[in-house]
Amino acid sequence: MQNIQWKNSDSRYGVIAQAFHWLIVVLIIIQYQMGKIAEELPQGLDKLILMSRHKSLGITILVLVIARLAWRLMNKPPALPDTVHPVIRVSGKLTHLVLYGLLLALPVTGWLASSAANSPVSWWGWLTLPDLIAPSETRFELIGELHGTLTRILLVIAVIHASAAMLHHFVFKDQVLRRMLPGWPGMSDR
Repeated sequence: MQNIQWKNSDSRYGVIAQAFHWLIVVLIIIQYQMGKIAEELPQGLDKLILMSRHKSLGITILVLVIARLAWRLMNKPPALPDTVHPVIRVSGKLTHLVLYGLLLALPVTGWLASSAANSPVSWWGWLTLPDLIAPSETRFELIGELHGTLTRILLVIAVIHASAAMLHHFVFKDQVLRRMLPGWPGMSDR
């Protein structure tokens, strides 16, 4: 029986960092799909219910991202292999920075848009969050556009991030991707 590695090591992400990573990935995919479906629905109860769930999931993602960042501050990520070129190192750091920025900005812009639309944000019906700004149709449209633009940028950055992981795995043949995969055989701490 193998011991569970909760914290990050020098060569591998721990179970908690992996759980944050993959849970946020899955929730972002669900969130994106819910947003696209809601855009297509006519005004009515179905759209209202779906948007309520979209808002709740957005706040859940915000909380998870903050918790992930706190965990990352307490648990240094494993270093990249020495073979990784300095330009790729800097690119990776910038990509992660942009990803985290977007993962924080998207729920906040959604919350701002809801406030501007005078449409309260309820977190799964347990907690109603305060409005961040006063209602305004102009602000709602502007912030809604910003939210949509940030969503499209997140999709592009996520594809770049996933492509870089594949590049590391299939071209560079290093351990960068494997260290974030749960339970990968033969990936004990070395």
